[in-house]
Amino acid sequence: MRALMLQGTGSNVGKSLLVAGLCRAALRRGLKVAPFKPQNMSNNAAVTADGGEIGRAQALQALACGLPPVTDMNPVLLKPESESGSQIIVQGHRVATLKARDYAAYKPKLLAPVLESFHRLSTAYDLVIIEGAGSPAEVNLRAGDIANMGFAQAANVPVVLVGDIDRGGVIAQLIGTQAVLTPDDAALVQGFIINKFRGDPRLFDDGYSFIQSRTGWRGFGVLPYFPAATRLPGEDAQDLRRPRPVSIAPGAVKIACLALSRIANFDDLDPLRAEPGVDLTLVEPGHPIPGDTALVIIPGSKSTRGDLAFLRAQGWDIDLLAHHRRGGRILGICGGYQMLGQDIADPDGLEGPPGTTKGLGLLNITTRMAHQKQLGLVQAIHSESGLRVSGYEIHLGQSQGPDKSRPFAMVGPRPDGAQSQDGLVMGSYLHGLFHEDAFRAAFLATLGVPMSSRPHAKGINTVLDSLAAHLETHLKLDSLLTLSA
Repeated sequence: MRALMLQGTGSNVGKSLLVAGLCRAALRRGLKVAPFKPQNMSNNAAVTADGGEIGRAQALQALACGLPPVTDMNPVLLKPESESGSQIIVQGHRVATLKARDYAAYKPKLLAPVLESFHRLSTAYDLVIIEGAGSPAEVNLRAGDIANMGFAQAANVPVVLVGDIDRGGVIAQLIGTQAVLTPDDAALVQGFIINKFRGDPRLFDDGYSFIQSRTGWRGFGVLPYFPAATRLPGEDAQDLRRPRPVSIAPGAVKIACLALSRIANFDDLDPLRAEPGVDLTLVEPGHPIPGDTALVIIPGSKSTRGDLAFLRAQGWDIDLLAHHRRGGRILGICGGYQMLGQDIADPDGLEGPPGTTKGLGLLNITTRMAHQKQLGLVQAIHSESGLRVSGYEIHLGQSQGPDKSRPFAMVGPRPDGAQSQDGLVMGSYLHGLFHEDAFRAAFLATLGVPMSSRPHAKGINTVLDSLAAHLETHLKLDSLLTLSA
């Protein structure tokens, strides 16, 4: 078994990106490599080839390995539904919805399936590159831990700690982490990486040497900031606020997306962010929908009725009606599609308190939440253009009503989504629909966006290759990969 685990001095230090880059670098060296994250927390999930769901970051890492994503790559996924509770996904499938305190008691039961998934991968591949979650310095979470040192101890894998110099205090991040680890856990740490350095890395030579002398850990390099990371899919909702990967062209068409409180599967927006002819605006809470918007997107949500109440609290329901009266277009995706209907019924309280919520009334459909989750990869045909749409479904509700006689797309003989009689309001359960280049170009052309020649999937692979080359240049990759031998 060969495996290497990256843990961080905190959240968002760049672990996911580093694992993706290491995976692509190992692949380019001729290794059969797979990613693994024991426990993730994200509402931006990917549907896997084996019919489950995992965190979006692991799907990107699988792509970096040249693999289809499978559930073993992220055996435990937590999907927050409220401030205090999350849906628990184990090996791709929902097993419970638990509050944080209840999950702490439940967590030790999850080590067995985590190790089961890890051992399946480690026997099938030359190398498994593992991503921790949060930080091992959160020693209050050490009991029953399956995400960081608890897993590393159980699987007996070497650990490299990642510090983020961009946020400041990286010397204290690394030395402080060592100070709070138990001797047994600290013994698993084989070295560290300094990530996101801006400027001349030689200016940090003294700090780098100080960390090595104080911790006894080996330094594996100082990695300069990688600006092209903005072109890769993000997993955290904060990634929606990253700088755009391309400049906005003069006369770009404005598309507004509502920043729902439980926004989910927002990678739907990534191809639009990369279009120079699109001015994609994230409408933040407390702000109105801009009056010059051509299309408003209501995205997916992990708590549809809760986010519908949130939408109304911002006054966006009034803005949407005004936008529609002016002839503006509206697209609802998944939970956003459900919100556009007449009402949403959740009699069993699958996404919150039981009850029924009145919808926005812009589509003549009704939705009822059901225990059976619709989950799978999808090939569809867009009804108006006749073009192929590749995507995935991941939702609880089923929608019915007269406007479904005008489906957004056809999934084989089955209609998907609905359109209003005036054609201005559209809804679909299909996530990832804008990733299909031909469909995206045709859809945007109806809004007046010039034809784009940017292939989205090819662009992601190009950035992954650049990231691997970046790591080869600045890190001691031979030494890093030798740790796993």
